[in-house]
Amino acid sequence: MKNVILITIDTMRKDVFGCYGSKHSLTPFMDSIQDSCIRFERAYATGPYTQASFPGILTSSYYLEYGKQKNLPAQKTLISEVLKKQGITTSAFHSNPYLSDFFGYNRSWERFYDSMEDDVTDLYPFIRGNVINRKVSAWLSSHTKSTDYNPFFLWIHYMDVHEPYIPEKIYIEKVDSAVSLSKEEMYALFKEVILKRDASNADTVKLLNHLYSAKILEVDDYIKELFKAFEDTGVLKDSIIFFGSDHGDEFGEHGGLSHDGKMYSELIGVPLFIYYPDRKENEVYGNPVSNVDISPTIAYLFGIKEVGSFKGVSLLPLHEYPKKGCFGEAMNKRGHKEKETDRPIYYYLNNDLKVIFDEGNNVWEMFDLSKDPGELHNIIDTSPLAENMKNHLIDWIKTR
Repeated sequence: MKNVILITIDTMRKDVFGCYGSKHSLTPFMDSIQDSCIRFERAYATGPYTQASFPGILTSSYYLEYGKQKNLPAQKTLISEVLKKQGITTSAFHSNPYLSDFFGYNRSWERFYDSMEDDVTDLYPFIRGNVINRKVSAWLSSHTKSTDYNPFFLWIHYMDVHEPYIPEKIYIEKVDSAVSLSKEEMYALFKEVILKRDASNADTVKLLNHLYSAKILEVDDYIKELFKAFEDTGVLKDSIIFFGSDHGDEFGEHGGLSHDGKMYSELIGVPLFIYYPDRKENEVYGNPVSNVDISPTIAYLFGIKEVGSFKGVSLLPLHEYPKKGCFGEAMNKRGHKEKETDRPIYYYLNNDLKVIFDEGNNVWEMFDLSKDPGELHNIIDTSPLAENMKNHLIDWIKTR
């Protein structure tokens, strides 16, 4: 039985990858391993920010299934709970407060590091990737010291791409050598521009995008370093590795910054690929898939065919994956925190068509992604398929 490793990168847009069409080579290491991967060209998050999206990844469920709750509801089953019952070792390393023990994510992990008691700074309000890597490496060395170690599921989450964007100089120079800002000046951009969602100055938005791109390069190096730890501990050859993201980030595409309660592709279109150490040829799957299918796939790889509470299905084997469309839900927030007055927002995607319903404003949008990938032209009032798409989403909302 192979080990399974899930690597998630917070706030990672799909369009920064060379393997997804970027010409700027921001992910050279992750692009370099694609010949050993199954890549999903059209993967979608179940929400546009962490609280709304991670239930999809780790519990194969949707955010508001049991109403708006601050903590992960007890009715939702974490993949760690499923695997531990089967005798699989489970371990997790991350530094996202919303995924911490405080919010209920520490269930059935034999080792769970969430950094909540560690010191951080305003400039780096999370534990950085190199520290996460050292902790992962130490755990792997300990766990694999016996030649007959128990198969494991390991989840690693990097926060480094997340705002505030304060990359190291070496990475800034690779993106734009003309950028010359101190770390304090970069942090000021976070406070005065990102937090205020001020996308009015195109040059400032471009600068923020360059800083974000430099952080992408940085986390790609962390992944490269992590793979070396896998090799050094001997687990790489015996592991299947998932790469994904909880959501993207906006740089003015729909008038804003960061990742608010919007359901456009820059936020919910995410990278997803699976690395097999013995695979010699890349395979690309082109139909829409959802992050809600990640945990069922991990369960499948450990020989667990079905988990009753999971809403997704296994992505594998590919030829059996159903063309079922993708759904998502969140609170339509503006700013870092949800407010009591925020109302839900939903989406449904089927092939190239997507509908979005803003419940608070009773507003519908519909886009044909094949003709309008930037989602700039709302066809809800003109498309003959609008009613059918709306009814699919309405029926799904009724099941919440």
